[in-house]
Amino acid sequence: MAIAANHFKQALRAGRPQIGIWSALANHYTAEILAGAGFDWIMLDTEHAPNDVPMVLQQLQAVAADPDRKTAAVVRPAWNDPVLIKRFLDIGAQTLLVPYVQTAEEAAAAVRAVRYPPLGIRGVGGATVRATRFGRTRDYMQQCGDEICLLVQVETAQALENLEAIAGVDGVDGVFIGPADLAASLGYPGQPAHPAVRAEIDRAIRRVAACGKAPGILMVDEARARECLALGALFVAVAVDMVMLARGAEAAAAKFKERPASVC
Repeated sequence: MAIAANHFKQALRAGRPQIGIWSALANHYTAEILAGAGFDWIMLDTEHAPNDVPMVLQQLQAVAADPDRKTAAVVRPAWNDPVLIKRFLDIGAQTLLVPYVQTAEEAAAAVRAVRYPPLGIRGVGGATVRATRFGRTRDYMQQCGDEICLLVQVETAQALENLEAIAGVDGVDGVFIGPADLAASLGYPGQPAHPAVRAEIDRAIRRVAACGKAPGILMVDEARARECLALGALFVAVAVDMVMLARGAEAAAAKFKERPASVC
């Protein structure tokens, strides 16, 4: 049985922009709904969402169950931890977004975590893991490196200083700019749209692209998301499921809670 092709990775290498949605609701039913909505990719977050490995497994299965199979799953581990990375790869994640990478050394550590020896330190699960289709993909260890996509997240002033070195690490396929943490690191907490932060983000997108790697970002403001795409961003999340639910529920409630002013 052949290993599944990573169409998301192929699209980034071909320079085709990929539009995604961020999933923070940590639920397989939600993931199934989003997988059929028409996005190119869905982020399954475990850093800022109450997600764990068994729950992500259910979400990966839900995304894969969509009959069109057009939406790629991207998993964000809670940290640049080789144990977490190994576990997500073993349950079948093909694309990972590793948060809070600040140096080339940290990026290289993430690369080692996704590669088997002698190139890395990923443990061998063999026929016991979903990634090998439970042993049915006989040459998984030889092929998986071509299909695993590693994205690293830069979100601090220090990371910006080291951006070219991070992007230049062999095995890093893309660099994601984290607007919220970056704004805080630059001295503008809660202000990712501040002109100074916007300028740094714009420069970072261009710098990553100049290194020949795919730039990415989460940007829910439509006009700003289109600006980032025009600058060269190749994987852009344009919505967050939890935010959509919260704001949509508030808007629905407000329609029936508003009372006209009394006339005296």
